[in-house]
Amino acid sequence: MAIDMAKVRRETIRWQILLTLNNARPLGSWEEVMLSVIQASFPDATPLELRRELDYLADRKLVEIRKDPSGRWHGELTRYGVDVAEYTVDCDPGIARPAKYW
Repeated sequence: MAIDMAKVRRETIRWQILLTLNNARPLGSWEEVMLSVIQASFPDATPLELRRELDYLADRKLVEIRKDPSGRWHGELTRYGVDVAEYTVDCDPGIARPAKYW
């Protein structure tokens, strides 16, 4: 069975966004900061790719996005997003959250 690398990348980026926003609580984070975190793992990650995954997480009610008139995006975790990041609730498919080992 072949590994779908595009799927792995998307789901890993989503998890990295959640972790970044969890560490940025309670203020949240601008997209530039989130992109720099993602680019540590995926140097070729683009702003469009980040926005696509942020939008996905917003649709799942895990993050709230504020789109400034200047064009910048700002993200914050919702209560449910915090619970997913902190392993207090189950994580549905679509996010590469590692299995809890502790």
